[in-house]
Amino acid sequence: MIRIGIFGAAGYTGGELIRLLLNHPEAEIAFAHSESNAGNLVSDVHEGLVGETSLCFTDLISFEAVDVVFFCFGHGKSAAFLQEHSIPEGVKIIDLAQDFRIAGAHDFIYGLPETHREQIATAQHLANPGCFATCIQLAVLPALKAGIIAGDIHINGITGSTGAGQKPGATTHFSWRNDNISVYKTFNHQHLLEINQTVHELQPEYDGRLFFIPQRGCFSRGIFVTAYAQCTTPLEDIQQIYTDYYCDAAFTHVVRKSPDLKQVTGTNKAVVYVERHEDQLLMICCIDNLLKGAVGQAVQNMNLMFGLDENTGLRLKATAF
Repeated sequence: MIRIGIFGAAGYTGGELIRLLLNHPEAEIAFAHSESNAGNLVSDVHEGLVGETSLCFTDLISFEAVDVVFFCFGHGKSAAFLQEHSIPEGVKIIDLAQDFRIAGAHDFIYGLPETHREQIATAQHLANPGCFATCIQLAVLPALKAGIIAGDIHINGITGSTGAGQKPGATTHFSWRNDNISVYKTFNHQHLLEINQTVHELQPEYDGRLFFIPQRGCFSRGIFVTAYAQCTTPLEDIQQIYTDYYCDAAFTHVVRKSPDLKQVTGTNKAVVYVERHEDQLLMICCIDNLLKGAVGQAVQNMNLMFGLDENTGLRLKATAF
């Protein structure tokens, strides 16, 4: 059994991670860390887990009791935590924040399985991709890798309210979010940094720009991305490029019918679709932001890091109705 410690376990990602790991046949949760909820039942905070676990939150840390730790902190807190704590070399780290996604003076591997599977399998420290970054990359990378896109890529993405985290805010309050839509961080969303990093790793010759308009949606979970760019390659060839690119992907599926969000909500799947309009290639991808966009992908990466089948513990049904 893989012994697991979870930090930041009281938030949305922490709760989803606990839910997945409780049903993972090769996983055992050693501790769920939360200073503010220490001593409380996990199911008192994550009420969807009532009857599934008697685990309590703790403010104690025992690295000796675990094989891997998940950081479900807010952005910036993972790096600070590592400065304050010495984690044994034998303990693997999977960070869900953005602290180590950009290559630099650290040994964290970027954890997008569709592009970095071999590196992930031997990683000791892993930076889980961002939710928008995952969805956008899965939509555009096959076309970029094949060199069939010319010029800039224009991207629109809409995300559910859980993408903003559990802490209440002006734009996450139900009365504001319900029956509403808005844009934010236009053209400068932080996930563009990791997307551009992967783009130039796979296709160094690409000299276009990515223009991204993120939107807040009136739903709880999921991300739906549409992107378009100039392309003159025949549609049948494009579809074959995408099918070949994802032929070994455990959770990314290329479809021939325009998808909808309910196909992926509640799962670790990504559904990808392409079509051509004159000289423009339309690329669509949808995922669940909390699963393929966060903890589902993190568990997928854990499976790879410990030599398990990627699907282990992740065969989940979409909430299509």
